[in-house]
Amino acid sequence: MALQAIFARRALTPQNEIANAVVVVDGEKIAAVGRRDEVAVPVSSRRYDKRDFSIVPGFIDVHIHGAAGSDVMDASAGALEAITAGVAARGTTSLLATTVTASEEPTCRAAEAVAGWMERAACERAGGIPSAEILGVHFEGPFISRARRGVHPEEWIVAPSVSLFRRLLAAAKGAARILTLAPELPGTAELIAEALQAGVVVSLGHTDANYAEATAAISCGARHAAHVFNAMRPFAHRETGVVGAVLTSASVTAELIADGVHVDDAAIRVLFAAKGPKGVILVSDGIAATGMPDGKYRLGTFEVSVAGGVARNCEGKLAGSTLTLDRALRHMAALGIPWREVLPMLTSNPARLLGLERRKGWLVAGADADLVLLDDQLQVAGVMTRGAGLH
Repeated sequence: MALQAIFARRALTPQNEIANAVVVVDGEKIAAVGRRDEVAVPVSSRRYDKRDFSIVPGFIDVHIHGAAGSDVMDASAGALEAITAGVAARGTTSLLATTVTASEEPTCRAAEAVAGWMERAACERAGGIPSAEILGVHFEGPFISRARRGVHPEEWIVAPSVSLFRRLLAAAKGAARILTLAPELPGTAELIAEALQAGVVVSLGHTDANYAEATAAISCGARHAAHVFNAMRPFAHRETGVVGAVLTSASVTAELIADGVHVDDAAIRVLFAAKGPKGVILVSDGIAATGMPDGKYRLGTFEVSVAGGVARNCEGKLAGSTLTLDRALRHMAALGIPWREVLPMLTSNPARLLGLERRKGWLVAGADADLVLLDDQLQVAGVMTRGAGLH
């Protein structure tokens, strides 16, 4: 792959802003980032004049079930290809393929499909077509609360089980990255210890935990929370529940679905005020309907209906979203939060959570060449994934 040089109005690394920037790409990696007058651009480089745009790191989605008409639980290469290509067009260059609560067999089959896709992707690249890289599996369930299950099928919810978790780990072949569970359930402490031993991030979610139960899990090593405010015990002034624990624990990152539907704007402001730019991670919780017209779609093993871009199950409960991370960025900016403060929530924060800060989420020499061009309205004007794409 030839050397490439992208000239932009500015680059946000995202910690620093570089005016009159150039990013030099060598193959799949960033070779240099800096001001145009400070970086020696090889004469042989293919040059892109993007001086009307800002260049930022590619977005990382740690909680996404599907897109482009396909679902992770479809457990097929075709589905994963559709999902990764669909979200890449909107700036998501890396993701965790997320399961939904189901019986053991389809969950293991989905994990095996993701692991197989990752193995093949390490050897094959899709030419010049941008495609998000799957970084691993996010197991959302089945060790969750029946009271806060949301749309997860009740019949497949099970008590925390180290033996079942080990079977899920084996199916994922080393690709398990996050486990979302309800910390109040008996046996959770043992399960958290097992997950940490396997290098898996423990996430609090779909939980009816009180404050003491949540903080106990955090003291055991839980350090993330799935779609905060949604599918968890509400905050109250005398029993703040899991929300109170998340808001006051500096070690815990908080997922947020910033689509204007899942969380009220005032609650978003409260979360941002409590956690700051480094404590929030924007996620899509996207389903197969993402990027598709209204209609009926599958989420795992059940059907959902999408009207006006909002997905609900037959009971009328919210069933994931059709959000993309570029829209989440714009929604946060519309609330008056400077978009430069929002950007880490899409890039460096999720990379840090996954231990990938040297490879993803930053514009630095040696990192993967995952780049997004944004115009002044924060619309995506171009995408590069590991050196491929950018128009």
